[in-house]
Amino acid sequence: MNSYPISIRPFGIHAILLEWPGRVDVAILEDILQFTQYLKECCLKEEEWEIVPAYNSVTLIYREEPIDFDQLKVKLLNWYKEDIKVVKREKILWRLPVCYDEDFGIDLKEISQKSGKTVDEIVSLHTSNVYTVFGIGFLPGFTYLGGVPEVLQFDRREEPRSKVLSGSVGLAGKQTGIYPQDSPGGWNIIGNCSVPMFDPKAKEPCFISVGDQVQFYKITRAEYNLHKIESEVGIYKLEKIILDA
Repeated sequence: MNSYPISIRPFGIHAILLEWPGRVDVAILEDILQFTQYLKECCLKEEEWEIVPAYNSVTLIYREEPIDFDQLKVKLLNWYKEDIKVVKREKILWRLPVCYDEDFGIDLKEISQKSGKTVDEIVSLHTSNVYTVFGIGFLPGFTYLGGVPEVLQFDRREEPRSKVLSGSVGLAGKQTGIYPQDSPGGWNIIGNCSVPMFDPKAKEPCFISVGDQVQFYKITRAEYNLHKIESEVGIYKLEKIILDA
């Protein structure tokens, strides 16, 4: 591991927060994921601890009893300094279909005007990039994807919408993401993903994990409708690519 300077502080009586340097960086995220994997494999019983990595931090949650912060802090710092040997984490690229029709991409025209790019150019830029999952939150299954091209980086809308449709694909700052359910939201909406991002009935309700990669590809409205039907009856096949670890 890279052994970045990390800080550790209480996060209530049942949680502890570990923080890496405060920047969005794939190398930092990879260091975090290696350490959390080491904690799960060698230090903390996974069934007792909830371990939540995101961006430049990890939250450790233990609900059975209050955490002895001083004792655990010393252990964590020592564990982090160790020459960690863990099984290499499987790296996954998910290719997700998005329909960029005007009915779905309700902010495409505005983004086009602001960027000086045509709608087709915006779609091409959005689909040609590979994004990293830096966090999952806000809503169950809402993925924060980093790596948006600079020309597509826009602030959130000044007035959030009271309802953003499930599957909506949005842009906000250096991030893109997918709304997993109907929700209020202030991101700039450019399309809709036909794949459900969260299924509470599934063994793994959210199939994507922090550290995975995502690439979008454009589909027609007819393909979108077909995917929706396939998903409802449980026959849609996610496009999952295993990358070299």
